[in-house]
Amino acid sequence: MIIDIHTHTFPAKIAAATIEKLSHISHTVPFSDGTCEGLLSHAKEAGINLSVILPVATAAKQVEHINDASARINENCNGEGLFSFGCMHPAYENYREELSRIKELGLKGIKIHPVYQEADIDGLEFLRILDRAAELDLIVLTHAGYDIGYPDMDRCSPLKCRNVINRIGNFRFICAHMGGWKQWDEVPYYLADTSVYLDTAFSTGYFHPLTDGHWENEQTQMMDEDQFLTILSAFGPDRLLFGTDSPWSSQTESLEFLHRLPIEEKDLDKILGENARRLLEIDESYKSVD
Repeated sequence: MIIDIHTHTFPAKIAAATIEKLSHISHTVPFSDGTCEGLLSHAKEAGINLSVILPVATAAKQVEHINDASARINENCNGEGLFSFGCMHPAYENYREELSRIKELGLKGIKIHPVYQEADIDGLEFLRILDRAAELDLIVLTHAGYDIGYPDMDRCSPLKCRNVINRIGNFRFICAHMGGWKQWDEVPYYLADTSVYLDTAFSTGYFHPLTDGHWENEQTQMMDEDQFLTILSAFGPDRLLFGTDSPWSSQTESLEFLHRLPIEEKDLDKILGENARRLLEIDESYKSVD
């Protein structure tokens, strides 16, 4: 069973405009149209059984609406290849009640994005949310490291993620992009001795630039095989989760990168799905791609 723990979709009526806007900001090529149908199609081509959708609230007023929509995705797509997390925003006032409602809705966790949400993950606004999520045993998946569209904003470095653990203790915490996009040398030092999970989203191989000249003289390679194996050695295979950041990475290319690595089959199976299945508390019957 292969689970992509890190994907994104948007409501059909705004998907095209949203994808165009984000593609322009990042100067990168999208690999699907940003709809649930597009994600399912690409997942089927890659042989992925389940894609976890991670919604991001860019304003506090969006939180309840997004969580309701996420619950509807899970009701409508149960067993059909998609599963959505909920969301939270650091400026949302009734966070305790809404996190309880997220739990009641059956959402397994929340996605946060300190860069887009303009708050440090180890600041009070986020710490109170993360503490409450830990009380409820909700998974928290955060963007970690720099963001390709906002390269100078250091809101969620490996050190800041370590500060969170030091304040709250261990909880079900996933740091995306192998623990810190473009800050990978710091990841083992600050996070290897914690219980933090890492996902592989938008971190392996090369990103695909637009032909607008923005990346013409820049390095488009992300993590190479040696750097990936260094982090794998520090964390072990039980704490890595396959993710792609679809539509911003090819699900097929992301899988091909992992299959090229000298990793034992049993360990690769853990990374590609077993770890996520255990974390999400779903059984092997949750299949989708035939």
